[in-house]
Parts: sequence; C-alpha cells; structure tokens
Amino acid sequence: MPKGVIKKLVADRGFGFISTESGSDIFFHHSAVADEGFDNLQEGQSVEYEVDSGDGGGGRRGNKGPRATAVTPL
Repeated sequence: MPKGVIKKLVADRGFGFISTESGSDIFFHHSAVADEGFDNLQEGQSVEYEVDSGDGGGGRRGNKGPRATAVTPL
C-alpha cells in the first residue's frame, strides 16, 4: 500500500488531501478513512491508502481522477 502524509484537512466539508511519496497530492473523502475515523486525523500525520482510479460513476464528483480509499493512520 502506498504511504503519504495528510497535507490538508477540510473537516467542516469532510475531505482532505494526502501528499504522496512521489510528491503529488491525492484527494480523500471522510468515508474512505478506516478504523479510527476522519475526526482523529491531523495534518502532518502519516497514513497508508489504496488508490481508486476515479473512472466512471459520474454523480457530484464526476470523473476527476484518482482518489485515496482505505485511508489508514500509521
């Protein structure tokens, strides 16, 4: 599983961004956080995650590219 660091949390909107080991950022939604939950995350915290390619689905999010799923604090 890839590892990264929580770069930014937007707690009131329920999402954030992870700075990946490659230096890019990846979006995650609060529903993607495993175990301890979104409310226990902090900026600068190390996490592991899986990547969803973001293909298809449409809806509000549309097809905006990859996003992190199964986000797990380290």
